[in-house]
Amino acid sequence: MKNKGMNIHSAMNGGEMMNVTANKRDNILKAALILFAERGYDGTTVPMIADTAEVGAGTIYRYFANKETLVNVLFQECVKRFAETVRQGYPDSGSIREQFGHVFRGMVRFAKEHIHELYFIDTHSNARYLDGESRETFRHLMDFLHSYAATGKEQGIIKDLPSDALIAIVFGAFTKIYTLIRAGKLQETPELLAEIEESCWDAVRKV
Repeated sequence: MKNKGMNIHSAMNGGEMMNVTANKRDNILKAALILFAERGYDGTTVPMIADTAEVGAGTIYRYFANKETLVNVLFQECVKRFAETVRQGYPDSGSIREQFGHVFRGMVRFAKEHIHELYFIDTHSNARYLDGESRETFRHLMDFLHSYAATGKEQGIIKDLPSDALIAIVFGAFTKIYTLIRAGKLQETPELLAEIEESCWDAVRKV
């Protein structure tokens, strides 16, 4: 019985240790996200991340080999979350306009729940320090958007511009608008978002 009790106690301690480990890693990633989004990669140091996460700098190196590894892990997680948000429930058989609306509303949901991730993706997607896995993760997202744009152009509904330009027009405007909303210069309302969606659509559709 004594040994059995010790085993149960050990198992409980093991579970608690796993939770502590997961929490520390999550806290590090959350701290890094805020700093990378607001200060940029070069303006962020490991000690800054450690202070924000309330851990020792040495703790960060237990989970990530260096700052570059950390930023790549974070980038991959953010891009995957963004892609899942805009693709969930995507109306494959819908019209080009319906599909545009679905993606736009997915971007709105993502911005409301993950505003720092939105800024982080926007400012780091072409960074020199992204590794092959990060670039591949981002490519999957862009392939989805490129496919949408190509179909719209083939149907004569979307302007015959390079797909990257079309994506930049919509995503760039959207990100800037949410910067203004977060700064309190615009008040987010359903009416405002509906007008912004229509304006973004007007910017890429053929007249």
